[in-house]
Amino acid sequence: MESIRKWVQSISFFLTNGYWGFLFSGTIYQGPLKVLCSPGLNCYSCPAATTFCPIGSLQQLLLGLRLTLPAGQFYLGAYVVGCMGMLGALCGRMICGWVCPFGFFQELLHKIPTRKFAVAAWLRWGKYLFLLLFVIVLPLTVLDSFAMGKPWFCQFICPVGTLQAGIPLVLMQPDIRNAVGILYVHKLTILFLFIVWSVYSYRPFCRTTCPLGAFYGLFNGVSLIRLKFNKDNCTKCGACHAICPVDIRFNETPNSRECIGCLQCSTKACQFNAISLEIGGYVLNSTPPPSNKPVQQTHSP
Repeated sequence: MESIRKWVQSISFFLTNGYWGFLFSGTIYQGPLKVLCSPGLNCYSCPAATTFCPIGSLQQLLLGLRLTLPAGQFYLGAYVVGCMGMLGALCGRMICGWVCPFGFFQELLHKIPTRKFAVAAWLRWGKYLFLLLFVIVLPLTVLDSFAMGKPWFCQFICPVGTLQAGIPLVLMQPDIRNAVGILYVHKLTILFLFIVWSVYSYRPFCRTTCPLGAFYGLFNGVSLIRLKFNKDNCTKCGACHAICPVDIRFNETPNSRECIGCLQCSTKACQFNAISLEIGGYVLNSTPPPSNKPVQQTHSP
């Protein structure tokens, strides 16, 4: 299953970043596919991107909202919000584990042989802070003299935009290269820190900073595609704890907002069919436990 997931991640990357004509044109893709919402965090300004980023688009809607209200206009951006909600309701954070390009990039970095470290549990709340503050509150409330806000997360934080758009555009376009300043250095520093952190810890950006992951995580308990826990089959052996790359104790917190749906707990760890994949109410691999199921054990620390 893990090899299938890697293939899906690779194919998803090339589907959402399929315009390689930029190598000859030096410009970003502006074709008809650009109206499609990318399921993962994928910068709109990436020269190869064929879809738009939901977080970037949400900020663009909110930063101009205060300007439109005095004119009697109210643009909620139902298409963007609807796409995000539909994707979340369908898959929850499985999107993060299966199709997000930057998540895939972090996983590849984590394969570099080094000593590995856990991500502190309290840092998980950071992504909700970034979603609330940098994506919603600041674009709505911190305005310039024209009553316009800024895309705070994209402009000051997002390492995805720096990797996919900032670096390529600076290399390709002399005008942008000549305008590079302290903000660009700041963004490069953030990207560098997450690249180094990804070598030592599993998906640190996804787990501590990504506002899209925070949004999708809210749907983990109600999405149509999700993991299902059968407590009658569970022996509390702790095997799912040991294998989980994001440090979830699945049998204690089923459908945790941190779960990215990689399926390692169900396909590699659990021997008693206590964890299954549920699609629209239909449970796959839902079989009774073996007749020689052991007595419940104390889970690993």
